Amino acid sequence: MWLILAFLSATLLGFYDAFKKKALSGNAVIPVLFLNTLFSSLIFVPFIVTSYTTNALDGTIFHVASGGWEVHKYIILKSFIVLSSWTFGYFGMKHLPLTIVGPINATRPVMTLVGAMLVYGEVLNLYQWIGVILAVISFLMLSKSGKKEGIDFKHDKWIYFIVLAAVLGAISGLYDKYLMAPPENGGVGLDRMIVQSWYNIYQLVMMGFMMMILWWPARHKTTPFRWHWSIIFISIFLSAADFVYFYALSLPGAMISIVSMVRRGSVIVSFLFGAALFHEKNLKAKFVDLLLVLIGMLFLYFGSK
Repeated sequence: MWLILAFLSATLLGFYDAFKKKALSGNAVIPVLFLNTLFSSLIFVPFIVTSYTTNALDGTIFHVASGGWEVHKYIILKSFIVLSSWTFGYFGMKHLPLTIVGPINATRPVMTLVGAMLVYGEVLNLYQWIGVILAVISFLMLSKSGKKEGIDFKHDKWIYFIVLAAVLGAISGLYDKYLMAPPENGGVGLDRMIVQSWYNIYQLVMMGFMMMILWWPARHKTTPFRWHWSIIFISIFLSAADFVYFYALSLPGAMISIVSMVRRGSVIVSFLFGAALFHEKNLKAKFVDLLLVLIGMLFLYFGSK
């Protein structure tokens, strides 16, 4: 069941990337990100209020558990990690083709795996090492594909933004494992709904400060903000993808390494959107790069079984 939910989350994430690319095209990044956190928070506020004031959601998958500072301190840290990843990722997404951003983001499971090796002392087997090597090769090939579009991976700051966003995303995945794992397994054992509900709200507060301090005073000197309907769909598809993701992790036997890897299958959906909706170039070479990433993910899957 948790594996099926991981594939559903991946599909939803692919739509999320496509709507994000549409909303960011020629638009101011910080207001779009602020509205994303606002709409995501509004989605979960009813669940928080209903759970804290009535018994209507008791025993359901939508119930938000209560908790004090000992719980919320972990959620605030997650909010900071995720928002940092989103900030770099949004700026990179705005300036780069979706068919380049997607395959780079698809290497996150490799980063998560390496992180698990460094943080949790996990040892990689042969299949996992092959997956890591294929991911590195695909990244090098993708840099060659990017050069045909005038994108120099060594000197393009937006590439560094996307890579940094991917690294922070991998750190977030490792942190999720720690948050969701029961105390007897070395984790915190947090309720998934309290994490997803409140981390959106904390991100909204953080983005509010960023809006007032960084963007609002300089709004007339930077790219203007334009409202687009796709901004709402960013929040809807992201919230749905994260809800399914956290629910999958809460099920018995769920493996963070496999769930994270399957979620990166969203690159297939976003790649198709990049080709069909945004008419991006050099698709044949990029498809080969994407294929290597997917083969590497299969090796990671078999190595993690």
